[in-house]
Amino acid sequence: MAMASTAGGSSRGMTREEKKVIFASSLGTIFEWYDFYLYGALAAAIGTTFFATYPEATRNIFTLLVFAAGFLVRPFGALVFGRIGDLVGRKYTFLVTITIMGLSTFLVGLLPGSASWGIAAPIILVGLRMLQGLALGGEYGGAATYVAEHAPDDRRGFYTSWIQTTATLGLFLSLIIILIVQNSLSKEDFAAWGWRIPFLVSAVLLAISVWIRLSLAESPTFQRMKDEGKGSKAPLSEAFGQWKNAKIALLALFGLTAGQAVVWYNGQFYALFFLANVLKVDPQSVNIMIAIALALGSIFFVVFGWLSDKVGRKPIIMAGLALAIVTTFPLFKALTWAANPALATAQQNTRATVTAAPGDCKFQFNPTGTRKPLTSCDIATDFLAKSSVPYDIITTAAPGTAASVKIGTETVASYDAVAAADKAASNDATFKKAVNLALQDSGYPLKRAAAKVADQKLDAFVAANPELKLDAAAIRAGEKASVPLAQAVKDKLLTADDAAGATDVTVYNIPAAGVFSMFADPAAVNWAKVIGILFILVLYVTMVYGPIAAILVEMFPTRIRYTGMSLPYHIGNGWFGGLLPAIVFALSASKGDIYYGLWYPVVIAAMSLIIGMIFVRDTLGTDLHTKQ
Repeated sequence: MAMASTAGGSSRGMTREEKKVIFASSLGTIFEWYDFYLYGALAAAIGTTFFATYPEATRNIFTLLVFAAGFLVRPFGALVFGRIGDLVGRKYTFLVTITIMGLSTFLVGLLPGSASWGIAAPIILVGLRMLQGLALGGEYGGAATYVAEHAPDDRRGFYTSWIQTTATLGLFLSLIIILIVQNSLSKEDFAAWGWRIPFLVSAVLLAISVWIRLSLAESPTFQRMKDEGKGSKAPLSEAFGQWKNAKIALLALFGLTAGQAVVWYNGQFYALFFLANVLKVDPQSVNIMIAIALALGSIFFVVFGWLSDKVGRKPIIMAGLALAIVTTFPLFKALTWAANPALATAQQNTRATVTAAPGDCKFQFNPTGTRKPLTSCDIATDFLAKSSVPYDIITTAAPGTAASVKIGTETVASYDAVAAADKAASNDATFKKAVNLALQDSGYPLKRAAAKVADQKLDAFVAANPELKLDAAAIRAGEKASVPLAQAVKDKLLTADDAAGATDVTVYNIPAAGVFSMFADPAAVNWAKVIGILFILVLYVTMVYGPIAAILVEMFPTRIRYTGMSLPYHIGNGWFGGLLPAIVFALSASKGDIYYGLWYPVVIAAMSLIIGMIFVRDTLGTDLHTKQ
C-alpha cells in the first residue's frame, strides 16, 4: 500500500471551492438519508395506505418487507453506480443517484393508495423503494470519494468527516419534520394524508441539491487520471477479480465496516427500537430523546475526523469498537432502569418458566417479519419476549403436551396454532389475558385500555372477566352510546346476526377492561439519564464512523476507488447492520433475556477489532494523486 508523507507540511485553511464541495456533497447525502429514513419512521401510515385490504398483521409484514428491500439492494447499487463512477466520473454519477433518490421519494408522497389503484399501488411502492436503495448504494461512495479527492492529504479525515455526519443528520431531519407535521395536524389527518408531507418536502431539498451539484467540477484526481489514460476499463473485475484488490475489500469489510455498522445501528437504531418496543416508552418521547442525543453528539463526527488527521484513522476506530464491546451490556441495562424502573424491578424479581416438550421450541429468526409462531412453545416465548419478560425454558414435558408458562404461583397453558385450527384466535386471546393477569399480579407495569361492548354482548363480557367484578345492571344504567349497526359491525363489536334485526346498537365504554399493554410511566422516565446514555452510544458511533470514509478511500487506488470502497461499506451497513434488530430479537427470544441479543453487535465488533488490529494498516498520509 503506497504511502507518502503528509502533503503540504503545515495545514492551510479551507478554500471557498473546498467548502462548496463539502457543502454540496453533504447536503445531497443528508437529503438521501432523510428520504431513506422517512419510510421506516412512517411505516405504520404507509402500511395502512398501501396494504389496507389486508389484515393488520399481514399489512405490517408487507410493510416490513418493502422496508427490507431498500437495505438488501444497497450493495447492488454500490456495484452499479460504483462501476459508473470509476468509468465516467464522480460528479455525473452522484448527480444521477441523488435524482433517482429524490424523484422516488417525491413520488411516494403522490402515489395513490391501494383503495384507488388496487394492487398496482403496492407494486409501484416496492419499485420506488428499491430505486431508493440502489441510489443510496451509489451515493455514499461517490460523495466520500469526491470530497476525499478534493481534500489536502493532511486534512482528509476532517473534510470527509462532514460526509459522516449526513446519516445522523438525515435521521435527525426526518424526525424533526415528522414531529412538526404531527404536532400541526390531528392524528386522523396525519394518518389520512399528513404523512405524505415529509415526502413531498423532499422536492425542495432535491432542487437545491441538484442545483448546487451542477455547479461543481469533476474530482481533480479522477480528471488527472482520465486525462492520462490510466482509468480502469473494467472496475468490477479489477476491484474484486484480482486478489491484491479483493483482499483490501475483504479487510475493509471484516476489519472495519462490519464492526462500524453494528456499533452504528446499535447506537442509533436499535437503541430507538429498544426504548419503544422493549421498554415500552411512548414513541414520540423516544423520538425526542433520540433527536436531542443526536443533536448533542453529531459534532463529534467532525471532531474525530479532525483527530484522525493527527493520530491516524485506525486508532480511533479501534478505540470506538473496544469501548462499545466493553460497555454495551452495562449501558443497555442502565437504560432499562432509567427509562422504565417498574419494568426493571419486575424483571429482577420475577422470571417466567416455560415448560415444553423436546423439539417444541424453535429459533425465532424473523428478519422480514413474515414468520408466525405455530408451536405452543414458540407462541409462549414469542409473547413473553415481545412483553419484555425474562424466562427460562425447561424441555421436560411429555411429547405432544402443550407448553405451559409459570409466573409466580400461576401456571397458564399455551396452545398449538395448527391443532387449534379455527379456535386459534380465541385460544390466543385466552392465553394472553391469563398471562397478562399473572404478570400484573407479579408487579409488571401493565394497563388495560377501555373496552367498547355492545349491549348484546355485555352479559357474556361480564361473565368472561370475573376479575373486574363488573355489574351488568349498573353498566346498563350508566352512560351509553347508540351506534349504527354498520359501524358496530365494522368495529367488530358484534355480527349482523347478533343484532337480531336492530338498526342501531347500544354500546358501553367500560374503563380499564380492554386489551392489556406494557407501558413505561411517563412520570418515572428519567429523561436526563436516558439522553445521557444515548449520547454515549452516539459518541461511540462518531468514533467508528467519523474516520471511516477517509480510511476507505485511502485503501483503494483511484482507478477503482468508487467501486472498491462502496461494496464493503454497503454490505457492512446494509446487511451486518440492517439485520441487527431481527438478529438481536431472535437471540433474546431464544434465551428469554432482553439483553442476550446484544451479543451479536458485541461479537461482530470484536471480530472487526481483532482483524483490524492485526491486518488493517493505518492510511494516514496517503497521497491519493500517486495511488492510481
